[in-house]
Amino acid sequence: MEQIVPSRWPALLVLCAGSLMVILDGTVVAVALPAVQRDLGFTAAGLAWVVNAYLVAFGGLLLLAGRLGDLLGRRGVFLSGVALFTLASLACAAATGPALLVAARFAQGVGGALAMAVSLGMIVRLYPEPAERARAIAVFSFTGAAGASIGTLAGGVLTEVAGWRAIFLVNLPIGAIILIAALRRLPAERGVGPRSGLDLPGALLATAGLMAAVLAIVGTGEHGWTSPRTLGAAAVAALLLGGFAARQRVAAAPLVPARVLRVPGLVAANAVQFLMVCAYFGFQFLLAVELQLVLGLDAAATGWAFLPTPVVIAVVSLGLAGRLIARWSARTVLLAGLVLATVGFLLLARLPADGGYVADVLPAMLVFGVAGGLTLPAVTTLAMAGATDADAGLASGLVNTTQQVGGAVGLAALATLAAARSDGLRAAGWAETDALAGGYRTAFAVAAGLVLAALLVALTTLPRRPAGPAPADASSGSEPVRPVPADEPAGPPPGDEPGASSVVGAGTDSYRSGASG
Repeated sequence: MEQIVPSRWPALLVLCAGSLMVILDGTVVAVALPAVQRDLGFTAAGLAWVVNAYLVAFGGLLLLAGRLGDLLGRRGVFLSGVALFTLASLACAAATGPALLVAARFAQGVGGALAMAVSLGMIVRLYPEPAERARAIAVFSFTGAAGASIGTLAGGVLTEVAGWRAIFLVNLPIGAIILIAALRRLPAERGVGPRSGLDLPGALLATAGLMAAVLAIVGTGEHGWTSPRTLGAAAVAALLLGGFAARQRVAAAPLVPARVLRVPGLVAANAVQFLMVCAYFGFQFLLAVELQLVLGLDAAATGWAFLPTPVVIAVVSLGLAGRLIARWSARTVLLAGLVLATVGFLLLARLPADGGYVADVLPAMLVFGVAGGLTLPAVTTLAMAGATDADAGLASGLVNTTQQVGGAVGLAALATLAAARSDGLRAAGWAETDALAGGYRTAFAVAAGLVLAALLVALTTLPRRPAGPAPADASSGSEPVRPVPADEPAGPPPGDEPGASSVVGAGTDSYRSGASG
């Protein structure tokens, strides 16, 4: 591998800018959907595909994109993703009909997956030292967490001032700047090479299976969980993903090598993240709807109402999380954040129909800000702790895939639960506002249960001791170097402390960086 450029923080900012552009696009587009429908003549059902086409491509390709970064070089894959995303944004802005816009959105999803899937792997190499890595992950995590909230405000302003096409055109100068900066600031690196092998049948099975799974999930809002369409897509997804799992057992160069899944803490951290993100996505969507339908805020006021959460996330993740992880370990910080997130959801689970923002909503917003600022960088640190340089892209793709699928599952499940509960209360004679509030309270109580389950999984499965990267396979094409545990507290290396056991495992210049939500 080539040397890492010395100016690492500018490189991190480039990766954060790429992540922010991709994440902003999701929420920016959601705000502009009514204007898009009026201008291009979308049907109500067809309009959902402006969002779904992007989600299907993005969620389905993350795993493959991460592996391509390992094989071909992560900088090249990142540049390709940003370039495709930027060109697809131009195609979105120029769309003259529904089919063209949906196709361009699918291309945006492909570009977004390429750029996002390798970002964490690049941060692994940039920041081999645990303390610096923790701070870098915190910065990257803040970018993802704040992006969704910023997108709601930006989308509304751009759509109102310049029309819906502006939300795509704004990506052109941003994408160009990111490409130029990436060429200058990101380290030039070689992948382990195509000779190491890409399991093409496995890649096709995984990508098609994930796309079918996302398709099944995003269609539940329109078709329901038990509709033939949803069940059929879920069955196809299960069949394809089952075939992928069987393929990995016999493939000479599997897309997901067994050694990666044996890395201490990797599967556990992704399980925790799945449960956590299921609840977090529900918080943002359901509370935004409740603030308008129950508390009577307009769209602009709702956007501003969410502002305390990203502000607190910024303060915690940028100013405290990295230091806390270095001092107390990522596992401890994650557990503390999950406790706070449970408290936040329980606060929302008691929100009355006649509640006020300051007294009943703002405390939960502040608690969620602290919880998000702690849990997002901590869980990403744990998930990437044992990644070798040869597999960092794959590990990054796993992290991002877990986030996307978890968010889609959680949002669909909690929204369906809230609607079903509200329907039951209406049938029992409750007033409309009271019935809606009751449905949201039930959903938030279940979200608290999801976070509590994540806490229990973290307590029982995440290793207390730091985990180094897994030993490199002889077939991986990487040379083992010293382990770089991402979860070790700051201070002398374990081997230098009296009575301390050394960390087992060999890895490469390891990484670190967080992800959104």
